[in-house]
Amino acid sequence: MANYLASKSKRIAIAAALGLGLAGTATIALARGADTPSADTAAASSNSAGSAPAAAKGSATAAAPDPSSPVVVELKELREAVEAQAKQFEEHSQQLDAERAALKDEFARIASLEAKLGVASDADSSASVPSASAVVSTPSSTQGTQVQTPQDMSNRIGNLEDRLKNFGPFAFSGDIRLRDEPIFGGPANQSLDQNRERFRLRFNVSAKLNEDFAGGFSLASGDINDPTSTNQTVGDFYSRKAIGIDKAYLDYTPHQFSSLTLIGGKFAYPWYNTELTWDKDLNPEGVAETLAFNLNSTPLLKKIAFVGFELPFTQVAGVSLTNQSSVASVVYGGQIQTQWQLAPWLKFGAYTGFYNYHNADPIALALAKASAKNPQTPLTGLLPLGTGNTVQNSITTTTATNEVTTGGTSFPTGVTTITNAQFASKFGLFDSIARFDVKTASDKWPIAFIGDYVQNTEACANEDNILAAPANTATIHYSQSTNFACNSRQRRGYWGEAQVGRGQKKGDWQFDYTRMFIEREAVLSNFDYSDIRQGSNVTEHRAMVIYQVQSNVQLSFTGLFGRPLNFDGTKPPEDFLKRYQLDVVYTF
Repeated sequence: MANYLASKSKRIAIAAALGLGLAGTATIALARGADTPSADTAAASSNSAGSAPAAAKGSATAAAPDPSSPVVVELKELREAVEAQAKQFEEHSQQLDAERAALKDEFARIASLEAKLGVASDADSSASVPSASAVVSTPSSTQGTQVQTPQDMSNRIGNLEDRLKNFGPFAFSGDIRLRDEPIFGGPANQSLDQNRERFRLRFNVSAKLNEDFAGGFSLASGDINDPTSTNQTVGDFYSRKAIGIDKAYLDYTPHQFSSLTLIGGKFAYPWYNTELTWDKDLNPEGVAETLAFNLNSTPLLKKIAFVGFELPFTQVAGVSLTNQSSVASVVYGGQIQTQWQLAPWLKFGAYTGFYNYHNADPIALALAKASAKNPQTPLTGLLPLGTGNTVQNSITTTTATNEVTTGGTSFPTGVTTITNAQFASKFGLFDSIARFDVKTASDKWPIAFIGDYVQNTEACANEDNILAAPANTATIHYSQSTNFACNSRQRRGYWGEAQVGRGQKKGDWQFDYTRMFIEREAVLSNFDYSDIRQGSNVTEHRAMVIYQVQSNVQLSFTGLFGRPLNFDGTKPPEDFLKRYQLDVVYTF
């Protein structure tokens, strides 16, 4: 607007100067015509004084400009143009005054927000808004005027948005994901075929409390009894959906020794893993310690870290008459991490860990109760444990059925209770991961290769600890069942993944392919990747395509194709179960 008005003012000045010049030229021409003597005027000058009025009248008539003269016509047109330009200039000045007033109000609002957030303003906003008169000032008069450009204002607004996400020591973030998920194939009876709508909502708060302590918490949607998924399936007659605490933690990094980090609560994984062993939506609970050293000055090895963790997952009271103290079930583990710079364009990471599930049987009992179909089964002792896929580890379950006796004959009442469930295996998982990152000529197209191998070193080691069924009584009949026979040779799992591209900035693409092969006792199958055909005893393919629509909006497609392994099977293998996931993700 300022440039436009300045241009208009220059045009007006030029038009006015041109009009004055033409008017002066016309006046000089007329004056010269009056000053030149002629025969008629010479004769008239010899007349008496009585003829002077007539001579003066004749002279005035001769000096009057001709209205049809081209010069007069052009002067008139210029005068009309100048008047029109002046009127238009006045209108634009009024518009500029109105826009200046609105802009001043906006700056006042920004200044108020900056004052509340403690952001120092560079200059007085009202002083930086130009007035209408300043637009037509000479260059020398405007050299000292500070004019705030739209880019400056955009930067200030952007800074305010960043500060709103970081209020004091707190930072806020989250995401919303909408998913359409058709599933078909698999069992011949089509029992898994469906098409469901799902959503995920997460909200995160983190805080840097001081130079040593930080912390935060997260809220997430999903079934509170399923630790491996934050998805919420649409349905349940429009009922309200649950929101649970997904993280709540404090971490300590002493500034005197920043290589050490201690974290406690419910937190994200402090060790590196794939979903071969741990689902990405699961957040463990307990404490963890990390000792990391950056070695940037060495030629190849750039970082080495040691991670330890102690992760209790339940407590169960003893059943002995003399000892009924609670017994904790805990994951003890650790990982050694190294990162290498093999070439300017090639990085390599090696991660070796061990996860020891101490006293894992309460997981089997919780899973068995969650699977019970009898609505009268009393869920005493443990909260039922849900899972995103079918657990395939070998489990022996003990069930008590109430009976009544009539005429010496016992009849079941239909009320059953699961009294015990135990794994045939213990779980001591030795996990080794290798990752290669390749830098290409374009930052938009990095390449990564990830390989993961896991082995359960204690497959079928718990069979001798499975308790026998109690003796029957007059009112209760006990029975035992085993879902699958345990084979200690089926203890390995494999994960191979290739990635091309990235999903970070607007216009980015990423392509991913993963191959999974998991034997029955290789992992604890209710904590690994929840979207595959089943937790173990499975072969699976995954293909993904990601497109970054905006910096905070992402579209993705995932195809999962899996079926059970058919070791020693007498029947043909099951068809592949096909699961498609079409996602829209908005982050904030």
